[in-house]
Amino acid sequence: MKIDSIRSHVVQAPYRRPFAISSGTSPALVSLVVEVRADDGVTGYGEASPMTAYTGETLDGLRAALTGHVAPALLGRDPRDLAGAHAAMDAAIRGQHLAKAALDLALHDLAGRAAGWPVHLLLGGRLRTEVPTTWVVGLGTPEEMTKEAAEYAARGFTHVKVKGGEDPDRDVALVRAVRAAVPDGVELSLDANEGYDPSTAARTVARLGEEGLDLVEQPLPRWDLAGMAALRGRGGPRVMADESLQSLHDAMEIVRRGAADVLNIKVLKVGGLHRARQVAALAEAAGLAVKIGSMPELGVATLAAAHLAAALPHATVPADLVGPLLVDDEPLAPAAFAGTADTGRVALPDLPGLGHRLTKLPGRP
Repeated sequence: MKIDSIRSHVVQAPYRRPFAISSGTSPALVSLVVEVRADDGVTGYGEASPMTAYTGETLDGLRAALTGHVAPALLGRDPRDLAGAHAAMDAAIRGQHLAKAALDLALHDLAGRAAGWPVHLLLGGRLRTEVPTTWVVGLGTPEEMTKEAAEYAARGFTHVKVKGGEDPDRDVALVRAVRAAVPDGVELSLDANEGYDPSTAARTVARLGEEGLDLVEQPLPRWDLAGMAALRGRGGPRVMADESLQSLHDAMEIVRRGAADVLNIKVLKVGGLHRARQVAALAEAAGLAVKIGSMPELGVATLAAAHLAAALPHATVPADLVGPLLVDDEPLAPAAFAGTADTGRVALPDLPGLGHRLTKLPGRP
């Protein structure tokens, strides 16, 4: 079996309300969907969503890296040779994790379809038939955010994450309001997206803990691992690294510096499922919990994250599998997430590959 062709197409869906974090706002979820076809006709599909406000990468840059560098490096290779594929992509161009992740997902999907196996079997097995997901509340007015958090907690979501990082006093008041609005058993986290000032972050996180926050995500700039370690050493809410974790080498440094209690492994951010498993193995060896995160993405990449979360024993913080729920008319795998908004759980598909039903690139003949 050899890779015969690689094609891509842009797909987008408007957010139900613009998705805002401290570094910017996105009106629509835009993804580059990739199709890898083998010489025997078997196809696999991958996806990458740049979310420029978070990653700094653009759709044009993603497409250029994929078509000009990483895709040509894979033509003629065995699609089941995942380690070899990553070696070839890394030799073709440094970095460009999103482009590499889109192809990595497509290769996993193709390999699973060729074998008749769901992807979680390629990742080591299935510890969970249903994967609990966090509900993620983007920036808005405190009243809007509190109402949304309460609504989805009442639906069955056991972990609610609110975005913050713009104003510490506002975040403290928001956490107080949300904690009062959701049941006692619901975990509450706040994602500052690097928004806090290193000189005042310790006081802010302590105040958040006093209001009932369980976990604070990336409170400090990605480079400030010493500050993250100091926050962790003070006790209080657990500290989760996100923007600080872009690669396996970043994960090793976070562990070495004691800079986090939890690692947020975003499959796209680290370069795909192959690299994400390496990061997860390092976290497990270090005794750290992991969350399988999201940019967010549409259905193909979200399914990949669900398969990974189902295969990891230490994925004990509910994953961020909400991208398909945040948009109108999810275009890639709507059936896979049909019941998630009412249960807070993603039922893991048993279909071969990632579990979507795509047979061609959306919008392409």
